Amino acid sequence: MGGAVNGGALYGTYPTLALSGPDDSGNRGTWVPSTSEDQYLAALAKWFGLGQGDMDYVFPNLKSFQYQTPAFI
Repeated sequence: MGGAVNGGALYGTYPTLALSGPDDSGNRGTWVPSTSEDQYLAALAKWFGLGQGDMDYVFPNLKSFQYQTPAFI
């Protein structure tokens, strides 16, 4: 993919796989990821040239995650 991509890293945190645990959204084993796909896509969009002012329009849910994007680019 090119020299600008930091490969070989894992992003987010592995969930605690316990029923009714801190990462379970209920008590049925539905684990909530620590990183939203919007965060990954916003980082790619930024790399492709999308301006910060357009992020709210393209990724309306991103503001729920305080605009934190993974540093894989």
